Amino acid sequence: MGISDTHLGAAEAHLLQWLAEGHHGTMDYMAKHGSKRARPAELVPGTMRVISVRMNYYPENAKDTEEVLADGKSAFISRYALGRDYHKVLRNRLENLAQKIRAETECQCRVFTDSAPVMEVELAQKARLGWRGKHTLLLSREQGSWFFLGEIFIDLPLPVDNPQDNHCGSCSACIDICPTQAIVAPYKLDARRCISYLTIELKGSIPIELRPLIGNRIYGCDDCQLVCPWNKFAKKTLEPDFGVRNGLDDVALTELFAWDEATFHAKFAGSAIHRIGYEQWLRNIAVCLGNSPDSSDSVAALQLHANHPSELLREHVGWAIHQHS
Repeated sequence: MGISDTHLGAAEAHLLQWLAEGHHGTMDYMAKHGSKRARPAELVPGTMRVISVRMNYYPENAKDTEEVLADGKSAFISRYALGRDYHKVLRNRLENLAQKIRAETECQCRVFTDSAPVMEVELAQKARLGWRGKHTLLLSREQGSWFFLGEIFIDLPLPVDNPQDNHCGSCSACIDICPTQAIVAPYKLDARRCISYLTIELKGSIPIELRPLIGNRIYGCDDCQLVCPWNKFAKKTLEPDFGVRNGLDDVALTELFAWDEATFHAKFAGSAIHRIGYEQWLRNIAVCLGNSPDSSDSVAALQLHANHPSELLREHVGWAIHQHS
């Protein structure tokens, strides 16, 4: 935990430039909120300080990530999404903390967990929880980057922490490893090329030129974190809710593509993955089946949804089948 003030002037300038360059893609909410994202006191009037927290999430018993990525027939899911939805877990923890603070002093406070226009990385950096890495995620010397962030906006003039220095040095591992070269410059991400954006945020058709680069990543991408030297210091989570559910750390693409909609909803109740919906889930898997080295099984699986009512899905299935012709 750390505490910061609410001054984000420099970050606001960078945000507005990033938006002007269109790097947010179809995430219209990023532009809609505009400068409010960099002005906590406008989001919650009266805010004087922000309490930032981090909570590590890498599941203890997950199958080795490199093995999953190397097996083109297996589905890769970003490690943060293998368990229960972090929004619920972290928000409950934060609300309990906020209630204890309220019980001790007269104050107004409000909790956030990636649920509002909050520049959480900038605030966490000011609160000495780490520094912004070249991949734009927060990095910690003690915990790497495998953690969630949350905030409590509060109207008390609490003492603040000093920002942590940057320790990326000349390292460019995250930039070099990115499958789609989405990190267009140090500390600058073009979301339109990022696999996490393409598989989670983008609701329409995935650009054809980027589909082969997605590989077997059906939900998110962790490559820039996996290669980061600081993550050798990361500790795995002890939180049971972040443990692997439904064997999603080691499952075949063909098996997941065969799930019907009822199975999707049942398996992902309480999961962050549920948010993308069944159609987008199938769209992502179709692309990965198109990239799979196993042609016969992949094509047979793809045929299951070749006549799906969704035009979006039919287009991606058709592309995937063509990849094996």
